[in-house]
Amino acid sequence: MHSEISRVTQRIIERSTDCRDDYVKRMQEAQAQGVHRGVLSCGNLAHGFAACNPTDKSALKMTNAVNIGIISAYNDMLSAHQPLQFFPEVFKKTAQQLGSVAQFAGGVPAMCDGVTQGQPGMELSLFSRDVIAMSSAVGLSHNMFDGAAYLGVCDKIVPGLLIGALSFGHLPTIFVPAGPMPSGLPNKEKARIRQLYAEGKVDRKALLECESDSYHSAGTCTFYGTANSNQLIVEIMGLHLPGSSFVNPGTALRDALTSEACRRLIKLTPQNGTFTPLYKIVTEYSIVNAVVALLATGGSTNHTMHLIAIARAAGIIIDWDDFSDLSAVVPLLTRIYPNGDADINHFHAAGGTSYLVKTLLAGGFLHENVTTIMGQGLAAYTKEPFLHDTKVVWRDGPEQSLDADVLTDYRQPFNAEGGVKLLTGNLGRAVIKVSAVGLEHQVVRAPAVVFDDQNQIAERFNKGQLDKDFIAVVRFQGPRANGMPELHKLTPFLGSLQDRGFKVALVTDGRMSGASGKVPAAIHLWPEASQGGLLAKVQDGDMLLLNAVTGELKLEVTERELALREMAVCDYSKSAFGMGRELFSPLRQQVNCAELGASVFTDKFSG
Repeated sequence: MHSEISRVTQRIIERSTDCRDDYVKRMQEAQAQGVHRGVLSCGNLAHGFAACNPTDKSALKMTNAVNIGIISAYNDMLSAHQPLQFFPEVFKKTAQQLGSVAQFAGGVPAMCDGVTQGQPGMELSLFSRDVIAMSSAVGLSHNMFDGAAYLGVCDKIVPGLLIGALSFGHLPTIFVPAGPMPSGLPNKEKARIRQLYAEGKVDRKALLECESDSYHSAGTCTFYGTANSNQLIVEIMGLHLPGSSFVNPGTALRDALTSEACRRLIKLTPQNGTFTPLYKIVTEYSIVNAVVALLATGGSTNHTMHLIAIARAAGIIIDWDDFSDLSAVVPLLTRIYPNGDADINHFHAAGGTSYLVKTLLAGGFLHENVTTIMGQGLAAYTKEPFLHDTKVVWRDGPEQSLDADVLTDYRQPFNAEGGVKLLTGNLGRAVIKVSAVGLEHQVVRAPAVVFDDQNQIAERFNKGQLDKDFIAVVRFQGPRANGMPELHKLTPFLGSLQDRGFKVALVTDGRMSGASGKVPAAIHLWPEASQGGLLAKVQDGDMLLLNAVTGELKLEVTERELALREMAVCDYSKSAFGMGRELFSPLRQQVNCAELGASVFTDKFSG
């Protein structure tokens, strides 16, 4: 193992000892109850299988039969989730073939950030993660199940499902992906047309045609944002079947993998001799592996919150110092848009997760001594799935990358450091994604232009008032102010100004898209402006320094001057009502800061 990976891991273990022990104890107590249907009264159990067919009903009367609970985020508006419509039936048929049962235990909400970007609904997005976790718990609370299968793909959905699953960590658990849509309009061309539209050089018809050619069919969007980061991370944590994350939907291999996921889950139950509960898979070691995978691929900045929340649900405490220290030694091994021109299908074709795991293991960057749904160690995740007479078989993945411009060896990285860095200074703590930012843009010292609403930037841009060097300060976008929406709508404007030769950057207590791009952006800043953060005292013209090389984020105003200033006031009325936001008011009041996971749950899940 690389010495720094070991050091950070040990630090996390020591920091987490008490709450991890508490979590494991609770899971072991739940595990000790045995087959959970056995503790239900006859009336309880009769309700639980009343709608089953006679075969399933007979099986469920026997405590040695396996019952799988399915939690799904299916809806047919999300392209990534539309294929999930048919997965429960595949599970049910496969389970019956093995003398077991699969029941659809519950559905969870699933919203599309791509639809809500820049809209009021985006202010529900981050909170939907914790709502999904709670909804998962409702589905499994009937205590009917020997194992759980989670069907989900996109942004807050997989993190929410995993947080919910960890409250049932005594159960064997598998996550089942749906796969990306085939490649459409190249992502770089899509970004170019978006920028031309922002500049008024193409009309809305051209923009809509571009977007439709990019997002064109069922499956996950093909850029490397949060959805595809989710899939990669969950696979490397050992919760997907090896090599299954990026197999396109609607293919024979995809369908066979879904059936195989049911078989594998049944094998992990106590009745089948290889009992492997979730709490033994999600450990300090697998969490570090997830962070390493994120950094090595330049993945979504949203996971600087999601992974923290997931870890805490398992009694493990990680923070941005851990991300930063790991990023300093983990090499960047992929070029997937926005970190390059390739999409996720190109990554998969170049060797995908099997080669990525192989080269990270070879470099000592991943813990091999982990438990997965495939057994002990990560060796199974260096293999690829293939169809042989309608059955899934795994063969060794490639020894070398099949496209070194997309996926490279750890000895010849695209960058010696990972894709995410920590920024600190008098403004607070923030993170920045640097994997897509050119070196010439990683240091910006410029006057502030302050906005309290992301829509104000478009107005100023169209009037030509932003044709200059500046750092956009977009505040009152934190979890407690308005739910921390993504501010991806800013990207075309700031990108256009950068292309004109101006030095521009963004500082915000909000989020950018998981596909944050070429403009340097200090995001997730805390303390947030609405909670007394210094960001609320920044004024137009104040000199700011964003230095992604040294990790500095500084407001260059004297303490004496700052003491004389009053804090700007957040206008909460803008987010109080409309599009259901009034229902989320208690969550805005309860949520913690970004570095604690921006979660509404207790900090350590200590019960």
